[in-house]
Amino acid sequence: MVLAGLTFALVARQAAVAQSRNPLSDADRADVARVEAYLEAVRTLEARFLQIGPDGATAEGMFWLARPGRLRLEYDLPNPNLLIADGRALAHIDRSLRTIAYLPLNSTPAGVLVRADVKLAGDVQVVAVDRGPGVLRVGVVQTTDPRAGRLTLVFAERPFALSSWNIVDAQGLTTRITLLDPRVGGPIDPQRFQIVDPNQERYLNPSNDLTGR
Repeated sequence: MVLAGLTFALVARQAAVAQSRNPLSDADRADVARVEAYLEAVRTLEARFLQIGPDGATAEGMFWLARPGRLRLEYDLPNPNLLIADGRALAHIDRSLRTIAYLPLNSTPAGVLVRADVKLAGDVQVVAVDRGPGVLRVGVVQTTDPRAGRLTLVFAERPFALSSWNIVDAQGLTTRITLLDPRVGGPIDPQRFQIVDPNQERYLNPSNDLTGR
């Protein structure tokens, strides 16, 4: 399902047990601090993305982020889904059904990325730090409900940059989103983060790609 890739249904019992058995080492904590510093320095980010769902189905689209609080995750048509946060609210828009639903910003993995102060602590906690050739993976769960699922942020090492994230939901199903050609620090039109009622004409006009742009 598309929303599986959006939901910060941040596994769960296993992750909590793993944390209690394997507390973070000094090296782990240093890498977490490096991740926090990198994310804190990212003010804007624009990228295409590729999503691979639990059933192997793929979807693509565009992702824009502007800290604090703003993001837009727009799937390529014919996928009708559009997710927009304007700094005050987060809206999921179905451009085909012309419906809009509001969600907590922390229900998406990007909710961590758009915080005014990026800290992987407090309402979230790091339960795993894994290193591979040229890659760093940091696994995170919700502090109050670690059984809800797990988010893993994946960073390329050279240069150090966010490259993808994986979500394992409470049922053990995995969704992966990979950022393609990410561009950090560039200008983004503030209108991309405006939440527009999907019944307005510009959502219905095919010449505008049903995106509200």
